[in-house]
Amino acid sequence: MWSVIAMLVPLVILIGLAYRGGAVVILAPLCAALAAGLTQQPVMAALTERFAPATGGFIVNYLLIFLLGAVFGRLMEVTGAARRLAETIARLLGRDRAILAVTLACAVLTYGGVSLFVVAFATYPLARALFRLAALPDRLIPAAIALGAFTFTMTALPGTPAIQNAIPMPYFGTTTYAAPGLGILAAAIMAFGGLAYLNWRGRIESRSALAAQPPTDAYEDVGVGVSPAAPTDTPRVSLTVALIPIFVVLICNLVFSNLLLPSLDLTYLAEPQWNGVTAKSVIGTWSLILALAAGIGALLLLTVPRVLPNPLQTLGEGGEAALLPLMNTAVLVGFGSVIAASDGFTVLRDLVATLPGGTLVQLALTVSILAGVTGSASGGMSIALSSLGDSYTDMARADGTSFDVMHRVTSLATGGLDALPHNGAVVTLLGIGKLTHRTAYGPIFVVAVLIPLFALIAVLGAASF
Repeated sequence: MWSVIAMLVPLVILIGLAYRGGAVVILAPLCAALAAGLTQQPVMAALTERFAPATGGFIVNYLLIFLLGAVFGRLMEVTGAARRLAETIARLLGRDRAILAVTLACAVLTYGGVSLFVVAFATYPLARALFRLAALPDRLIPAAIALGAFTFTMTALPGTPAIQNAIPMPYFGTTTYAAPGLGILAAAIMAFGGLAYLNWRGRIESRSALAAQPPTDAYEDVGVGVSPAAPTDTPRVSLTVALIPIFVVLICNLVFSNLLLPSLDLTYLAEPQWNGVTAKSVIGTWSLILALAAGIGALLLLTVPRVLPNPLQTLGEGGEAALLPLMNTAVLVGFGSVIAASDGFTVLRDLVATLPGGTLVQLALTVSILAGVTGSASGGMSIALSSLGDSYTDMARADGTSFDVMHRVTSLATGGLDALPHNGAVVTLLGIGKLTHRTAYGPIFVVAVLIPLFALIAVLGAASF
């Protein structure tokens, strides 16, 4: 019992300090040291031989995906393509559907490969204007953005280039299009459930005096209500130019993963100099890297030099923008590795192994717990698969469970408890809006934690038939 408590204390401290706005990149190693001490691990050995290698391993494995994703997102932002898409969606739906407009705009951008951090920055001014016009409180804006950017486009929709959908590929030999039917089912539950909740919450709060907002004369009435505080020098690209790079990413990902790369002779990968990997384990990752590179190339061709006169500077800014989210996630993986080495984690793992439901249920619970512990979907998933992936694949072979279903369940399982208060994206999102956890985290918890967990349960039920 003490081993479990000792494991949970550092986690509670990490969540509490993150709730107060602490920097995860600093808190994670400090809490890892505390966790090591409380769980009777040599502190320095745990930091240098567990925390640091796990942090570095994550960076090694996913650096290119984070880097290219951030560059693509930065290009979409600087060229005005992201804003054009958001404004178009908002204009088509109208001011009376502010929540739907914000959610859909974020969903289109993240499904197209734009980093959720970029999406949050790009859509927040627009979202604030729309919410003012609809007499909705600003404290619901983070939840609307989280619904569109953090949930179904990250873990459920087949083909999404999100890192949460990429990590399972080398372990199960799958692609980003694994189990599309189950993914669509989960996406529908998250999208419609989240929208229903936010619209219900919005109707209640818009009727109260506390939800009263300033009149619309503080904003330009251009159909969508664009805040004049937004940058006025943002380039204005056409809707076609804004859409082409997103379609390039999605189509190239599909073609590379299902047609081109599987047709190549990749037997040389079995040689020791290439770490003896199988072609099946890298095709999904390579496809995503190539698709993002193709999207970047298409965007450059369409915008240089008319819209983007200094592409090298923008590429550099995108590369720098990848570092913080990469490090935030990586250090949480490191923290989780120290937790995973504790006796308390072993107790929890053994408890999960005794639960009924078979391979999928045990996999879902393990990944969910680790995602909650680390405050990171990708971090929790990486720890779970790196430490227990072989065991689960053996169990799947024994009971005939599809690896595609394993992939989808793994991805979905990360998209619930990961959005606890210490999640880096949650902290960033609240910071953009200058809101506190106390005032705005509740709706985020419903749309990004509770409803995704319900979607996971539904998928587990559907997969059992």
